[in-house]
Amino acid sequence: MKNNLLTSIADNAGYVVVFLLLIAAMFVVAKVAEKLVAKKTGDDGSALTTRKVVIIGLFSAISAILMIFEIPVFFAPSFYRIDLSDLPAVVGAFAFGPMTGVLIEFIKILLNLVINGTTTAFVGELANFIVGCSYVLPASIIYLFKKTRKMAMISCLTGTLIITIVGSSLNAFYLLPAFAALYGMPVDSLIAMGTAVNPSINNMFTFVLFAVAPLNLLKGGIITGVTVAVYKKLSPIIKNATIVSAKRQEA
Repeated sequence: MKNNLLTSIADNAGYVVVFLLLIAAMFVVAKVAEKLVAKKTGDDGSALTTRKVVIIGLFSAISAILMIFEIPVFFAPSFYRIDLSDLPAVVGAFAFGPMTGVLIEFIKILLNLVINGTTTAFVGELANFIVGCSYVLPASIIYLFKKTRKMAMISCLTGTLIITIVGSSLNAFYLLPAFAALYGMPVDSLIAMGTAVNPSINNMFTFVLFAVAPLNLLKGGIITGVTVAVYKKLSPIIKNATIVSAKRQEA
């Protein structure tokens, strides 16, 4: 099975290249966004300080643990599940900027691969990373312009809308075809798995409409509710840790 998968990956090098480009694009977007926010607000917090590295490492580990606890949903095939591993990335991005959130998402995926490996030819991991970033980036960028509870809610709701659009489009036009190609199976087989769950699913459009979009809406809604509820309570703790770390560096 492993050799067949490696052969399939080699035969579909184009998909692998796009995987890498999508990952690179998330980092570029985060970097550009931080520069724009710094130019607009005059607050350049993009430096990778010791305290930020500690937070990134800690939150990445928490994210990797949360990624293990996947919740199946009744309206989608079994390979679609919800996890809350993006939550620490959102909190980290709110505190230190978009790049911090993207780094947490990326390291989380690396840790998960080390712990669990991949059963989806890396397609599932890529989807988790891209969809997570599509929430974290817009939410943190909007929030950085005005750090209020109301803006946190607006930014998170925007993130929910965007992951629904990005997740649905990415699955329809890239991830599902990539998964099918890498495993040497027809896309219709994946759609049939959706039909088995919901008879209304009979093509790619209905698959996305009745399975992928609701999944991302639900995930975004949960992350939004938890983030708005806990961030302001966690923020003083994170900032206090930041102050303590800074004093130690000065001593």
